[in-house]
Amino acid sequence: MVESDLTFVHRRQLGNEGATIALAHEISLFVKIGDWIGLVGDLGTGKTTFARALIQALHDAGELLEVPSPTYTLVQSYNDCRVPVAHFDFYRLRQVSEIEELGMEDLAGNHLIVTEWAERLVDQLPNDRLVIEFHLTDDTRSVTLTGHGAWRVRLQRMVHAAEFIAKHAPHFTRQFLQGDASTRRYERLLADDGSTRLLMDMPAKTEPRPVDGGKTYSERVHLAEDISAVVAINRELRQRGFSAAEVLAADLATGFAILEDFGEKVYGMMAVRNEDMREPMALAVDVLADIATRDWPAEIKLDHVTHFIEHYDDVALMTEADLLMSWFWPLAKGHAAPQARHDEYDSLWQPLLETLKRDRLVWVLRDYHSPNLIWLPKRQGTCRVGIIDTQDAVLGPPAYDLVSLLQDARIDVADDTEEELLDAYLAQRQSDEPAFDQEAFRNSYAVLGAQRASKVLGIFARLSMRDGKHGYLRHIPRVSRALEKNLAHPALSDLKTWFAQHLPADQRHAVGSGRQ
Repeated sequence: MVESDLTFVHRRQLGNEGATIALAHEISLFVKIGDWIGLVGDLGTGKTTFARALIQALHDAGELLEVPSPTYTLVQSYNDCRVPVAHFDFYRLRQVSEIEELGMEDLAGNHLIVTEWAERLVDQLPNDRLVIEFHLTDDTRSVTLTGHGAWRVRLQRMVHAAEFIAKHAPHFTRQFLQGDASTRRYERLLADDGSTRLLMDMPAKTEPRPVDGGKTYSERVHLAEDISAVVAINRELRQRGFSAAEVLAADLATGFAILEDFGEKVYGMMAVRNEDMREPMALAVDVLADIATRDWPAEIKLDHVTHFIEHYDDVALMTEADLLMSWFWPLAKGHAAPQARHDEYDSLWQPLLETLKRDRLVWVLRDYHSPNLIWLPKRQGTCRVGIIDTQDAVLGPPAYDLVSLLQDARIDVADDTEEELLDAYLAQRQSDEPAFDQEAFRNSYAVLGAQRASKVLGIFARLSMRDGKHGYLRHIPRVSRALEKNLAHPALSDLKTWFAQHLPADQRHAVGSGRQ
């Protein structure tokens, strides 16, 4: 129930202590650093049970983790949880001024704050908060959850997710699953027989429109607006024999879907574990060679909507490349890029993008790299390559996905491995199409490699500066080296000179190593 434009209220009966613990586990799937949860209610209504279960749900030890009540110490921190938690109990709080001595404000920057007897904070409550009021009447337990500010939408998503799962996977246990840099959220659903599925939570985009009334960033670069893109793209790929995840159930209106679970053999994790990647990588290249030989539709009709596959046009490519100037330059230099430098940068890209227009257009998945490829050894041929995160597919040059794979931003691909797999791709394309122009493809590979590296440098800088996700900076030296490799192509000589003069390799590398 929506109480106002700023709050959302949800009421739920709790039949027993197990229901209180289950609610804590459910909320643990949605919390993040910086959140504030206030617990309100009389003695014995379940506040401490809830707080303990929430903290245990966020810790690898689970129920084995000892979580004492901080009634006397007032605060207890748990820094090794998936989301670090600071657990406060204000039952013995004498006056509000004591809160400053507990360091709540400092802890709020890098912890989830869970506060029992939150009503005693009076006017110290943050604007963005989840308040849970516990009731006990005639042995009947219930709670009222009120989401304020940013928690209003998140609490709504939590309620809708529970309703969707109750309808389509009622006997599955929900488990947190690490997501990506996007706004999408994932859970693994576990059945008693050991089978699993994935829940995708993909709310429709609500990106604010620029003050000039122009297109948003997502519109300019053709990012998926809602979950219908996943349903459409995956269905088409599967019909053509590729291993995209099957959509087992979907609600296009609310943005939830249950997907086939490909398991844990993600290419990126396999590489980190030093597993043999020769066959998985070779087959991933074969998938792209196969995609490049086919004709692909520009629209897909679903039951009630049509999903359009946009062209990866100059506006999209240039908007992405400009992320380097908008975000990476300020991070590396400490100030915004001068307009003259920005104009020079843009002008150097224009003739390069023109060279891409002779390429035959195919579906470009755009995120075809180690985090989104999963090895399926029990399948046959190229079906052993599981493909996820397909929703942003566009019609564009086939070299883009190949360079995404072979110049991975998150794992090291040796130069000789890259060249060997590139040669294998070119040989397959030549076999399929005798008139295939290998040199033209190598030109596109270098141009799109430089474009993608510039984009990724900007994205990683944005994730750090805007979203506080600083871990992506460690990948910057790898992406910078890939950029330098692509700039060595003769077609990019002018752009190479610009980078050498204004954003040289050592300056770029320093951003990722903390020396900037």
